[in-house]
Amino acid sequence: MYELPTPPGPRSWWRDSVIYQLYVRSFADFDGDGIGDLDGIAERLDHIASLGVDGLWLNPCYPSPNRDGGYDVADYTVVDERYGGMAAFERLRDGAHARGLKLLMDLVPNHCSADHPWFRRAVAARPGSPERGVFIFRDGRGPDGAQPPNNWRSTFGGPAWTRLTGPDGVPEQWYLHSFDASQPDFDWSDPRVGAMFDDVLRLWFERGVDGFRIDVAYAMVKHPDLPDLDNPDGENPYTWNQPGVHQIFRRWRGIADSYGRELTLLGEVWLPPADAAAYIRPGELHQVFNFDLLQQPFEAKAFHASITQCLEALKEAEGVPAWTLNSHDVHRAVTRYGLTRAEPPATADANALRTRARGEVDVALGVARAKAAALLVLALPGTHYLYQGEELGLPEVLDLPDDARQDPIWERSGHTEHGRDGSRVPLPWRADAENFGFGPGDGAAAAWLPQPSWFAGFAVDRQETDTGSVLAFYREMLRARRDLDPSAPFEWLELGRDDALAFRRGAHTCVTTFAGPPVAPRPEWGPPVISSGSGVPLTTWHRAVPSR
Repeated sequence: MYELPTPPGPRSWWRDSVIYQLYVRSFADFDGDGIGDLDGIAERLDHIASLGVDGLWLNPCYPSPNRDGGYDVADYTVVDERYGGMAAFERLRDGAHARGLKLLMDLVPNHCSADHPWFRRAVAARPGSPERGVFIFRDGRGPDGAQPPNNWRSTFGGPAWTRLTGPDGVPEQWYLHSFDASQPDFDWSDPRVGAMFDDVLRLWFERGVDGFRIDVAYAMVKHPDLPDLDNPDGENPYTWNQPGVHQIFRRWRGIADSYGRELTLLGEVWLPPADAAAYIRPGELHQVFNFDLLQQPFEAKAFHASITQCLEALKEAEGVPAWTLNSHDVHRAVTRYGLTRAEPPATADANALRTRARGEVDVALGVARAKAAALLVLALPGTHYLYQGEELGLPEVLDLPDDARQDPIWERSGHTEHGRDGSRVPLPWRADAENFGFGPGDGAAAAWLPQPSWFAGFAVDRQETDTGSVLAFYREMLRARRDLDPSAPFEWLELGRDDALAFRRGAHTCVTTFAGPPVAPRPEWGPPVISSGSGVPLTTWHRAVPSR
């Protein structure tokens, strides 16, 4: 039996909330320029609220040259005018809060844009200058410093170092970028970096946001020696999970706790459950993503092992796990679970192999599995994050034209790894409308990524009138979740078979059949409350009837 440690006092909203993730560029376009914006979100807040979620998280909407979907931030203090600027932010914030929805922003503290004023000043300054101290600049190796300072590789492919050329045309120092060359890494050993981000947190908290999702939260601090890797194509432990990150989060927790309302800090931490749980120890982050489950195949043993490892790791924690099956960085669950024949891998990135495999997809199977998995995960203790379009059962768009791809992974891999654009295609709102209703109507610019014709079958307007749609299921599922006792402990139940699993939380029992015949219900489970479908795969919640 597992029971999440809970501090004394009233239960915090973030401990068992459901948050809707918005990839701003792709949700809804209000002004007709082909790019989603904050007023487009505000206009459709009723759709989000109708799902039954508790809040929304905005992917980065700060000023940015957009070389990596906004994760190359040029100014952390305002909203980009292309998304409506600060006036649109205030309209969205007020509209969300009026509906009882929390609002989370995205914070990108590992790196900034090469267009950020700090980096521009660093490039213009001399080697060894204070301006360069806030980034990781090093001299090269070999004759004339022509080789990178070490053999690290970028997460997006290619070397993790780029060499500057001085105004006289002479090559000089190299700078580190864990991702694209347009995203220089900060040097968190310089106190100016921490002071700047302390101010950013305070600024947005004072503007009324309810928390932050922290991008690559485990990778801000690098090994001070920047040592070479034995295998540069493998994992790089020197760029993540260094002890210094916990000091940062303890300071940020102090900032969040200093306000007179409940705020939350959520970490993006791609680590095994035991390591990820260290980020939600007392005095650190409130939530941490458990990505291990997202990376598992649709198999009972794999789900059982992953969930168990996550819950076992929480014994020393104070915060909670954040569960998700979809995001802007991985293939949609419908496609991952419906993949019937994988293509030969085009990458050595272990995470990409697990979350972005390509090949033949059985969409109907993928939808059934995704619904069963979602109903299972929403019964787990902790918070849950839904990615826009998940409630429509959208598959991944695997066949984008090559010339439309914008993810830097595509370019840096030499056009061998397709990247993440397929999960970011703008949503279909109306089946028969121009751009599927993504924009305001006639005369609107084409969506920034092309939408396939088959999106019509997944459009919101068609699903609104279909009681058997995925959208109807998500609304029913989230209504049913309101009846779960959030403080109830978690207990695995023995079924005597390895193709299904079941667990109890208070009066509710969740049973998932991954393969084989459906699990026969037991009288003590009580009647069914909700099911993901009528055949296998199948997840069903039961609720025990109180004895009289």
